[in-house]
Amino acid sequence: MITDPRAFLTSLFDAAIAAADPDICIPANLPTPPKGRTVVVGAGKGAAQLARAFERYWPGPLAGVIVTRYGYAVPCERIEVLEANHPVPDEAGLAAAQRLIETVSGLGEDDLVVALVSGGGSALLPAPPDGFALADEIALNEVLLASGAPISVMNAVRKQFSRIKGGRLALAADPARVVSLIVSDIPGDDPAQVASGPTVPDSVSRADALAMIDAHGLDLPPAILDHMRGAAEPDLTPDDPRLARNQVRIIASAGVSLEAAAAAARDAGIEAMILSDAIEGEARDIGAMHGAIAREVALRGRPFAKPVVILSGGETTVTVRGRGKGGRNTEFLLGLAQAIDGVEGIAALAADTDGIDGSEDNAGAFADGTSIARLRAAGGDPQAYLANNDAWSAFDRIGDLFVPGPTGTNVNDFRAIFVR
Repeated sequence: MITDPRAFLTSLFDAAIAAADPDICIPANLPTPPKGRTVVVGAGKGAAQLARAFERYWPGPLAGVIVTRYGYAVPCERIEVLEANHPVPDEAGLAAAQRLIETVSGLGEDDLVVALVSGGGSALLPAPPDGFALADEIALNEVLLASGAPISVMNAVRKQFSRIKGGRLALAADPARVVSLIVSDIPGDDPAQVASGPTVPDSVSRADALAMIDAHGLDLPPAILDHMRGAAEPDLTPDDPRLARNQVRIIASAGVSLEAAAAAARDAGIEAMILSDAIEGEARDIGAMHGAIAREVALRGRPFAKPVVILSGGETTVTVRGRGKGGRNTEFLLGLAQAIDGVEGIAALAADTDGIDGSEDNAGAFADGTSIARLRAAGGDPQAYLANNDAWSAFDRIGDLFVPGPTGTNVNDFRAIFVR
């Protein structure tokens, strides 16, 4: 019998994180050592932990440099660890992107580049085209983050305004062989989408990206839009012969982590149902949908029998309309909390697997059928919090934030709803 639902949900989160542990994923995916040098580069919220594990298990000499978010660094012996800002790029990220390009340049056919890539790399590797400044990439990033557009759309646009994204880092390494070891935080696990694919180009053309900008009504700065429309550089595609020897491996993903969480639930005697590992959409609406399912289970015993844990992953989005604090997981939960208001026997956790949801220090939060009533009793208005995109403040007010700290990995959002 589960006597502490929050401890139970936390144990499922821990199981999901453990399944993406670099010390498990890296040894099983080591490339064949080269005749020449081994150079490691990388970017993302989990890049430092990946680098430390790669050092630990690599059988020969190596050197390299990676960049991660401020506060996410861990000590490495042979790989230099840089830090930069996320989600808004900064000068440190600009310098780091240039360092990565320089590190892989001038290598030979016998050399090997190992790219350790995880979510967050898009912001950590700003490299605007010639003639533009960091401020231009920051402006682009702010428009994209506030737009509510799917991550695939944001990345398609980012790649058209970068000297490193969309496979261009791998191109800089030519003729060296490049092996990309990727921790996926992308719905569907398309490796070209993780961190905007610094070593993995995709088939989305510049024309496709411009069509996406129009379709989603993205209000890009005119100079950036003019650059995209008039750029002379040809699209870099997956079948470019200069990238023919490169290899790409997804070494951890939301799907694997959700299966691990489901197994942990069953070990505790609770059935688990995975809705999907690739759910996208407006966070508050997806939260309301999950809440409706949980409510149906709690009150009518359908479509799943009780007790059950309902699991899902993916990456929702937040269309920013207000000025509050929060991230997609707390906004998801505030939508869910309203849908299960007053219903007994439901407890939920939504959290970003990298340990940070939005710009604060929480990964997400907990919610149950009493959350809305407790929020109102504390003087808060749930609708006002949602309208101001201030879900962090709502859950902070009732003491329900979830703060595990940096996890060392990033396999997208983790959502677990326990119906007793």
